[in-house]
Amino acid sequence: MHFSLEGAGPAGLSWIERDTASLSPSYSREYALVVDRAQGSEVWDMDGRRYLDFMAGVAVLNVGHRHPAVQAAVEEQVGKFWHICLSDFFYPQAITLAEKLQAIAPMSEPSKVYFGNSGTEAVEAAIKLAMYTTGRTRFIGFMGAFHGRTLGSLSFTASKAVQRANYLSGVKVYHVPYPNPYRPVLVSQPGEDYGDTVVDFLEEEVFRTMLSPTDVAGILVEPIQGEGGYIVPAPGFFPRLREMCDKYGILLMVDEIQSGAGRTGKWWAVEHEQVEPDIVCFAKGIGSGMPIGGIIARDSLMTWGRGSHGSTFGGNPVAATAALATLEVIEREGLMAKAAETGEFIMDCLTEMEGRHPSLGEVRGRGLMVGMELVADRQTKERAVDLRNHVIQRAFEMGLLLIPCGTNSIRMTPALNIDRGLVEEGLNIFERALTEAEAVHLKNGA
Repeated sequence: MHFSLEGAGPAGLSWIERDTASLSPSYSREYALVVDRAQGSEVWDMDGRRYLDFMAGVAVLNVGHRHPAVQAAVEEQVGKFWHICLSDFFYPQAITLAEKLQAIAPMSEPSKVYFGNSGTEAVEAAIKLAMYTTGRTRFIGFMGAFHGRTLGSLSFTASKAVQRANYLSGVKVYHVPYPNPYRPVLVSQPGEDYGDTVVDFLEEEVFRTMLSPTDVAGILVEPIQGEGGYIVPAPGFFPRLREMCDKYGILLMVDEIQSGAGRTGKWWAVEHEQVEPDIVCFAKGIGSGMPIGGIIARDSLMTWGRGSHGSTFGGNPVAATAALATLEVIEREGLMAKAAETGEFIMDCLTEMEGRHPSLGEVRGRGLMVGMELVADRQTKERAVDLRNHVIQRAFEMGLLLIPCGTNSIRMTPALNIDRGLVEEGLNIFERALTEAEAVHLKNGA
């Protein structure tokens, strides 16, 4: 077993024993949490213990657990029908949701929507549409990226070697460094922005020595790199990337699976970059935990013919109803503005903690997509992996749910409507866990 059983009660331990005997060992559990019920930003385990939820089901529950409006919409839809297959028939729930997504799409040109069941299916649809539309078969991806685990999307995923081990890539993808200003891989020219450095490398090196740009169907990129460490790209990167895509007829495909649905203070994180993508991949926070994903693409790109792509369950009427209700709650309750405000508060608190905690190497993020990188030494930026893991485990034992990202980072992605009092309580627990972990690991050289 790769995780600690510390913090689990007898009921939880019993369920974990049964889980181990019956479920695939490929699931990568973080700690011994066995959930019994949840509401808002609070979770209770099988032994009755309460936790503050700062991870929201991996940035899925953007309006919290069991929001009354979403629950009511789902219950009403279940009372009507819950499946008929969108690939073969029609129903208002999918159409209404598609119209809402068209209304909030991050492109000025008219758009159309395709529905699947998950983030990885959204990426697969984007790959296929890009190939179909351009007639090209090569792609550009980024080191540190996570786009899913099915073979097409896995070809782009480059955040952990274990995720790709023993699998043959399904698509030809050339990876370049993500524009991470905290840990630059490439050397910039004096006075050059690191975002320019990355695009220059792609255009002047990759396109010159390895790959003709006229063979590239699309560039798939996260507006904020999620699993790779919650990395905000260097300024100027996206405008240069958009310019380069236009130059060579390459589609700009953005993965908003973790960053979309208002999490960063806007409907889509790419809106912070002042560029318009060609294809947007969505999932996670759209459906409040119901399985739904898909793409929004420029209308001019949606040229594929009948039967070119489809899904038995994609756009399921119950999931579509949950998604529409979720988007309406975000809009009606002003949750994008609240996400920006709460995220700024969290970032300010974490930045203030930097003065007391030498392991906080960098605090970064937008809205309620907040990451912090833990280091053994701020000068060398040596990655403090064991310290990071210790913090997450101790926070769990103290009643706070956090999850990692990147090699040595922690992410905070609570619901957009989390109460300020719960935020303060959670930050207090986090600092106590960090203090304990630093006392052990920094003393011993991390």
